[in-house]
Amino acid sequence: MPSVLPDGEPMPEDGSLPRHALDGSGQRPLAFYLHVPYCATRCGYCDFNTYTASELRGSGGALASRDTYAGTLTDEIRLARKVLGDDPRQVQTVFVGGGTPTLLPAADLGRMLAAVRDEFGLADDAEVTTEANPDSVDPRYLAELREAGFNRVSFGMQSARQHVLKVLDRTHTPGRPEACVAEARAAGFDHVNLDLIYGTPGESDDDWRASLDAVIGAGPDHVSAYALIVEEGTRLAGRIRRGEVPMTDDDVHADRYLIAEEKLAAAGYTWYEVSNWATDAAARCRHNELYWRGADWWGAGPGAHSHVGGVRWWNVKHPAAYAQALAEGRSPGAGREVLSAEDRRVERILLELRLSDGCPLDLLRPAGAEAAARALADGLLQPAPYEEGRAVLTLRGRLLADAVVRDLVD
Repeated sequence: MPSVLPDGEPMPEDGSLPRHALDGSGQRPLAFYLHVPYCATRCGYCDFNTYTASELRGSGGALASRDTYAGTLTDEIRLARKVLGDDPRQVQTVFVGGGTPTLLPAADLGRMLAAVRDEFGLADDAEVTTEANPDSVDPRYLAELREAGFNRVSFGMQSARQHVLKVLDRTHTPGRPEACVAEARAAGFDHVNLDLIYGTPGESDDDWRASLDAVIGAGPDHVSAYALIVEEGTRLAGRIRRGEVPMTDDDVHADRYLIAEEKLAAAGYTWYEVSNWATDAAARCRHNELYWRGADWWGAGPGAHSHVGGVRWWNVKHPAAYAQALAEGRSPGAGREVLSAEDRRVERILLELRLSDGCPLDLLRPAGAEAAARALADGLLQPAPYEEGRAVLTLRGRLLADAVVRDLVD
């Protein structure tokens, strides 16, 4: 959940959408993202819309309190029901992210999920995920989540090496994420993800291999691995600028990605999005797939983004301002934009090209089609899918995905 909101037109106070937004909605899945903006401490690399207790002190008081947050977010879910009217769709996926959702009592997360279920209904096979820090859960907490209806959990592991975790300001100890996987399985979770970050200052290739070995040994059915992005304004950016820690470069990131692909593929994981691997199709994160394929989702919570039928909007950032709007019967939306047909075409290319089944070549303009032909000749696109009308990245193409996308959207 990025900390900077885009510009846009004003959001109506009642949150109403243009009439066309629900045209053809029956053919599109509906998902919910529930943002919990609280963290015990702020990681040095984090640029998300999150708040520690000290950051909230004196800036909203009770309105920003964790104790009342589940009720406040439930108010937005009820608002969503009013805005979407008699839309008959059941919710296919729910994803609770943060921040650290598991700083709230498990009962609060269950209450938020129950509000989605009560207002919209959940599909029989709905995927229900929460993110969790490894040091914020225990077996009892995980059992309570499972009882509340969660069936997928994503743990932020980042690294198996203590010195790497220290640079990232992560508070859990090495080995704890792997233990969490076992505890989640014992609690009855069908699907478990571990998140990794590569390219941290001071991390070596051997450190990265050790992290991958630890993940594989823990046995989650899903692994996400992201290159570290050093965002301006973060504590880590300041440390690098002062020369306290070194900055890794794109070549190091590429080497780490190749190591990840080699090790994960050998262990039975298959990539289905540039930064995501799963043991089989059932283990893929369906919620993220809905994002990547342009489905409808309602994002509830401070700073959360939503998209319904080509209309995108975003909420005010601060928990106190968010709660105040809902308490006054207003939408917490800060702004919105109505996407043009061209906007949506470009977004499809940007997102779908990152997937293992790629994007249709007929989305490309003439210049983009010429760029795709060059990418094929350069070994960045796979020949067989190209002949069948799809642009699918090769392994080398995945390393250069951002550059390939820039060429294809022309």
